[in-house]
Amino acid sequence: MRQIFEQLTVAVGELASSVSPSVVSVGPAGSGFVFAEGLVATNAHNLRGDLLVSFSDGRTETAGVAGVDAEGDLAVLSVRTGDAPALRWADSPAQLGQAVVGMSRPPGTGLRAGLGTVTGLDVAFRGPAGRLVRGALEHSVPLAHGSSGGPLLDGGGNLVGLNTHRVGDGFYLALPAGTELKARLEALARGEVPRRARLGVALAPSHVARRLRRAVGLPDRDGALVQAVEQGGPAARAGLRRGDLIVSAAPGTGPSRSVRSVEDLSNALDEAADSQPLGVVLGILRGTEELSVAVDFTEGGATEEATA
Repeated sequence: MRQIFEQLTVAVGELASSVSPSVVSVGPAGSGFVFAEGLVATNAHNLRGDLLVSFSDGRTETAGVAGVDAEGDLAVLSVRTGDAPALRWADSPAQLGQAVVGMSRPPGTGLRAGLGTVTGLDVAFRGPAGRLVRGALEHSVPLAHGSSGGPLLDGGGNLVGLNTHRVGDGFYLALPAGTELKARLEALARGEVPRRARLGVALAPSHVARRLRRAVGLPDRDGALVQAVEQGGPAARAGLRRGDLIVSAAPGTGPSRSVRSVEDLSNALDEAADSQPLGVVLGILRGTEELSVAVDFTEGGATEEATA
């Protein structure tokens, strides 16, 4: 057993040493890694204060934002990376129970490395802007404050995830490294902003909606309750009001589907972002009256409202 621990200690130490030049600190409270020459990947929530990037050789460079996806909690910084190499990407996705090494460089503290295992797959979390982010990895690597944006690595030092945040006082979540994440980073590096359908409303979950409807004598119904409408947003232009209960959604010219939760609506909006025309038809309950509302996500697009 002692020999196994000694071998493990040597292996993690060698991995940390070899990857160290590619792991950086970002801003006042985050980490990141070299994604390509002149580019650093990190979390969008780390973009605050002075965007200073510090490297293993003691250099500190001022970075610019090449691209940011606030709702997906992802960002690419443009910065002089010098001789720091880009991390290699793993050939296959991380598996449940796989041993992984999390690394970070929290500002002012130096390199950190920890060992753990992948404890969960396809985990969902809310991004900084409130949108549901799906497909995250959960792992047990003990990471210090300031580790978000750092890399999650396999035993060969290959990237299997980008660490995002700790769930309460428990495990950490990471965006899985794969073709989708790589494509997103490359698009951000080109300055391309992801196209997402955004209603411009504040929503209450289904159980809150049922309680509030019951309180005013309305029948129970699952759905996403509109609690506030952003002035001038797509929902406001379409005529949605506070108190409307969204019970169905049909992206573009696609089929209508039931909305029983905020997550169901989020799924429909993700589909609507790729639809032609760029819009969604919502089925709503206004009190006991059923309405159909067409929402156009193009700026200044026409809308219509009709009784079903």
